[in-house]
Amino acid sequence: MRKDIDIPEVNNVYVAAVKVYNESFKVDEWTAYLINDSDETIEMALIVSKGYNKEKETSTIRHKLEKLHSKSFAKIEFIQEEVLALNNQFQVTFFAEGKMYEKNYLFRKNSINEKALREIPIIPNKGVLAE
Repeated sequence: MRKDIDIPEVNNVYVAAVKVYNESFKVDEWTAYLINDSDETIEMALIVSKGYNKEKETSTIRHKLEKLHSKSFAKIEFIQEEVLALNNQFQVTFFAEGKMYEKNYLFRKNSINEKALREIPIIPNKGVLAE
């Protein structure tokens, strides 16, 4: 049973929303990234994302990263402007040090915005960290 499985606490792994310039479309857009600021490589990262509130829910999107090396980051997905008004959840499960880790990250509705931009680990651009 799941209650019998020891899932250790996740440290130094983050989900961030960063505003980046899209060369193809010549616009700034929000993009979600998985950041590994730990000293261990993350393997087989599974990320399930969705946006929701009481009235609406987006489609569930699933992503997989084979490896994310120590002190690096990887793009998860583009975040459409329309879903910034919703809560955006990223459920991240991965293996490191021979153990399985899991954490839910949440961007509360309207928390991804220009005023919330801060320095974030590893990525040189400013961004918004999920809770």
